[in-house]
Amino acid sequence: MEIAILLLVVAIIFVTRSVKVVPQQHAWVIERLGKYHGTLTPGLNFLVPFIDRVAYKHVLKEIPLDIASQVCITKDNTQLQVDGILYFQVTDAMRASYGSSNYLIAISQLAQTSLRSVIGKLELDKTFEERDIINAQVVAAIDEAALNWGVKVLRYEIKDLTPPKEILHAMQAQITAEREKRALIAASEGRRQEQINIATGEREAFIARSEGEKQAAINSAQGEAASITAVAEATANAIERIAAAIRQPGGEQAVQLKVAERAVDAYGKVAADATTTLIIPGNMSEVSGLIATAMKMVQSSK
Repeated sequence: MEIAILLLVVAIIFVTRSVKVVPQQHAWVIERLGKYHGTLTPGLNFLVPFIDRVAYKHVLKEIPLDIASQVCITKDNTQLQVDGILYFQVTDAMRASYGSSNYLIAISQLAQTSLRSVIGKLELDKTFEERDIINAQVVAAIDEAALNWGVKVLRYEIKDLTPPKEILHAMQAQITAEREKRALIAASEGRRQEQINIATGEREAFIARSEGEKQAAINSAQGEAASITAVAEATANAIERIAAAIRQPGGEQAVQLKVAERAVDAYGKVAADATTTLIIPGNMSEVSGLIATAMKMVQSSK
């Protein structure tokens, strides 16, 4: 009975040490008698008991690594408190096991030194404007060295850039001055546009008034022309009718009668004027003489 239990225990130990199940996105490094033998892939794997052993276990997923905050000095001798986060992935389990004693510390230290070097080449204002360039340069510097450690650096992101309080106050004052400047420029542009709009409106109003006056003058001239034409046509029609009436029997007598009436009216108007000297023919019974005298007076009054 004891032998059976012993054999069962030995079998369990044998199975435990010989059968290994590797999870997905993991890689296990196997050493045989202390020497690298191979890398186990995800799934069921078999080892030689007491000869092979799992020396290292690596996760092949993307891993975020916080980079400790540090003080960096810019090109214009300004101190910046900078911290960031690094994303990397193990691509070679064997190199990650034997390329560095601790690739996490190696990557972190290299990220800090690379960041200080990159920021030291830039002025303060550029560090805020060119974060993407800084991130790309840090990744390029780390990735070249990390190849020997079996690690691929995917990206680096600066989480925070904090200048000293004095610099913050100066930057705030500069931002305030810039905003006030933009406000003044906007106000002046508004006044300028207002003046332009007023001038444009006055010009258009003047043009509209002049066009209206022009059209009114044209309409008045056309009205006067039409009136003169109508009067002339009416006068011509009247003359034609008078001429036609004179040619009728008794027309001359009617004309003489009309002239006599006009003569009498003319004599009356002349007599009413105290400054006018009036000469009256001796024989007023002769109608012809009266008519002739009236005709002369009408012509003289005209």
